[in-house]
Amino acid sequence: MRNPAPKDNAELEALEQREWREALDYVIQQGDRGRVERLLATVRQHARMSGVPLPFTAVTAYVNTIQPDEETPLPGSQEIERRIKSLIRWNAMAMVVRANRVSEGLGGHISTYASAATLYEVAFNHFFRGKGRDGDGDVVYFQGHASPGIYARAFLEGRLSSEKLDNFRHELRPGGGLSSYPHPWLMPEFWEFPTVSMGLGPIMSIYQARFNRYLEDRGLKKASTSKVWAFLGDGETDEPESLGAISLAAREKLDNLVWVINCNLQRLDGPVRGNGQIIQELEAIFRGAGWNVIKVLWGSDWDPLLAKDHDGLLAKRMGEVVDGQYQKYAVEPGSYFREHFFGTDPRLLEMVKHMSDDQLKRLRLGGHDPLKVFNAYKRATETKGQPTVVLARTIKGYGMGEAGEGKNITHQQKKMNEADLRSFRTRFGIPISDEQIADAPFYRPPDDSPELQYIRERRKALGGSVPSRTVRVEPLKVGLEGLFEEFYKGTEGRKASTTMVFVRMLTKLLRDKEIGSLIVPIVPDEARTFGMESLFRAVGIYSHVGQKYDPVDMDTLLYYKEAQDGQILEEGITEAGSMSSFIAAGTAYATHGVNTIPFFIYYSMFGFQRVGDLIWAGADSRVRGFLLGGTAGRTTLAGEGLQHQDGNSHVFSLCYPNCVSYDPAYAFELARDAAELPRGDSEGDVSLQSGRRLERQAQGAIVRERRDLERSGGGAGDPAEVRRRRRRLVGHELRRAVSRRPCV
Repeated sequence: MRNPAPKDNAELEALEQREWREALDYVIQQGDRGRVERLLATVRQHARMSGVPLPFTAVTAYVNTIQPDEETPLPGSQEIERRIKSLIRWNAMAMVVRANRVSEGLGGHISTYASAATLYEVAFNHFFRGKGRDGDGDVVYFQGHASPGIYARAFLEGRLSSEKLDNFRHELRPGGGLSSYPHPWLMPEFWEFPTVSMGLGPIMSIYQARFNRYLEDRGLKKASTSKVWAFLGDGETDEPESLGAISLAAREKLDNLVWVINCNLQRLDGPVRGNGQIIQELEAIFRGAGWNVIKVLWGSDWDPLLAKDHDGLLAKRMGEVVDGQYQKYAVEPGSYFREHFFGTDPRLLEMVKHMSDDQLKRLRLGGHDPLKVFNAYKRATETKGQPTVVLARTIKGYGMGEAGEGKNITHQQKKMNEADLRSFRTRFGIPISDEQIADAPFYRPPDDSPELQYIRERRKALGGSVPSRTVRVEPLKVGLEGLFEEFYKGTEGRKASTTMVFVRMLTKLLRDKEIGSLIVPIVPDEARTFGMESLFRAVGIYSHVGQKYDPVDMDTLLYYKEAQDGQILEEGITEAGSMSSFIAAGTAYATHGVNTIPFFIYYSMFGFQRVGDLIWAGADSRVRGFLLGGTAGRTTLAGEGLQHQDGNSHVFSLCYPNCVSYDPAYAFELARDAAELPRGDSEGDVSLQSGRRLERQAQGAIVRERRDLERSGGGAGDPAEVRRRRRRLVGHELRRAVSRRPCV
C-alpha cells in the first residue's frame, strides 16, 4: 500500500526526517563508524556552503555515550562485588554515625560516598593498579568527602582495625585514629595526596600526569601504562582551580589522565544548577578544551525504553528536564515520576504502561550501574591521544532513604535514627540483628568468606592495596660544600644581585654529575626577569613533542629551545600550575622512587599570597624542594607599585610548620641555603622558602667564626643536628631583619 500524501508541512517534515534516519541507519548497519562520521561531515559542509547557518553545539544528547551494543560484559562476580559494596556502604555510614554519637558536631560525610560507591568499587575491583608488582602503579586523587568509604574498604582488606574506625577524626586517642580527609602528613603510609580543599585535587592531577610524562621523556622513569585518576564532585567544578588547567591536559595529549566527576547534581546548600544541566555544561567545557567525554547517565534498566524510542521522544524529554526537577524525581514516588516526566506526552506514557510505579522508582542511574561504569572506565583507559572525563550521574545520599537520599540536607547529615538504620540494613542486606542495629556496629565477614577472598584476589592481581604511600628511594648522599666554595669568598667588591648568584648556583647544580639530572627548574614565564635565559640553551625547556618550529631568536646564543628531554618546566603565567608541578616533582621520591629536586622561582609577591592553599597542600604531601621568591623585598620593584613589593612573605610562611624560611642578604647565605638540599634523611620532609633580590651589591665573604658555628654541633655524623643549629641561627637573623624592616 502506498503511503498517503502528507497533509501539511509538519507531516512532510516528519516524513523527510524519517527517510533521512532510515538512510542513516542503513549506513550505520554496514558497521563502519568512520564512514558515518565522514558522511555527516560532508552533509554539514554542504549545508554551510549552501548558505544554511548551522547552530553551534558542543553537547550531545542527554543519553549515555556508550551504546548497549558497544558494551563488554562485566568480568568477575557481580553478586560478590555487590555484597562487598554493600558492606563498605554500611561501615562507612556506621563510622560517621558512631563518631558523632560520641562527639557532638564532630562532622564527617555519609552522602558523598553513598552516591559514589559504584564509581569507586568498579575501579578498585578492575582498574586501580597498586605499586606492589613493579613499583609503578596508578596515582589516585580521591574525593576528600568520600574518605569514610575508602577507610571502610581498607577495613575489609584488613589494613585498618575496628578501633581505628571508631577513632575516626580522633587521631590522638589511644591506639590512633583516622584523619578526617586524605592527609599524608597525618597518615604517611596510607594517603598520597590531600584533596579536600576544593579544586586542588583536579589541578594537581593534571600536572602530576604531565610530570609523569616528563620523567619518562627524560629517562628518569621507565615508560608505563599507569594512569592518574582524579575523583571530584560536580559542585567542585565551580572552583577556578578545577577547570582552569584542563586545556593543558588536552594540549599535552595526556591520555594517562582520567577524571571521574560524580554528578549527583547537589552541592552543600542545594542543586549545583537547579535551572540548568551541569552535565551538559561540563560536557561543552571539556569537549571544547579537547577532552574525550564519556557520559554515564542511565542504567541498564533504561536500555529497553531507549531501544523503543524510535522517534527520539524519550531522549528529547531527558534533555528538557533541568537538574532541580531531576532532584525532585529522586525524592518523590514512582507515581509522581510517571505523571511529571512521562506524562508530558501520551506516547511516553504508552512506552511505560507495562511498568508499575515501583518499577519506575527503581530505574537506576548510570553512576549506580556497575556495567555502565565498567565500560566507561574501559574506554577511558584505552583512549589514546587525549585525556578523558567520565560524567557519571548519581543520587546524593543513595541508599539513605528518608534520612537524606536526594535531599538538600543530605550533605550535612551525620546521624541516623534506629528506623533509618534498619531501612539501610534491609536495603543492602547487612547481616546485623535487630538487637544490635541501634549500636550501628561495624561488620566484617570472616577471613575465609567469599567476599574477603575476592577482595584479596582482585587487589593481588592488580598489584596491591590502594591507596598506599611507601618511600622506596634511598636518601641522597651528596656533599655540596665544594661545589659552592666560590660563594663563601664573596665578590671582592664586584656588585651582583642575589638573584644573579642564585642563577649561577642553579647552573652549577644542573651540571653536577651526581644530582644534575634530578634538578627540576620551574618558572611561571619569568625566566628572563630572573636572568635565567642562559639555561634555555643549556638544558632546554621541556616539551613532550619537542620543537616543531624555528624560534625567532634561533641565530642568537641564548635562543628559546624546547626539547622532549628539556629540563626546565616553563609553565606560563600560572603560579597555581607551577606550584602543582612543584608538588609533583617534590613528592616523586614517594610516588615514583625518584629523588627529583624542584626549584620553583616566582615573583615573590605572587607566592604565598596567591597560592597559599596549594603550598599548604604541598606541605601536607610531604613535598621536598625549594620555593624561591625572586624580586623579594620592599625596594626591589619600587617602580612597579605596592602590589609587586613583597615584605610579608616570610610572615605568611610562619603558618607552614614544615616550610623553613630564609631571607638571605649575601651570596654565602644562598650557598648555605642550597646546601640544605632536601635529602630525605631526617626530620620528616621540608620545603625551603627563600627570597631573592634584584638589587646589585658587593657580596661579602662569610666570617670564618660564623661558618665554623654553622658547621658545628652534633658531629659530622649527625646532619640533622647541624641543620637544626643552622635554622636556629637563621631564625635569629630573620627576627633581627624583621625588626629592622617592619611590615607596614
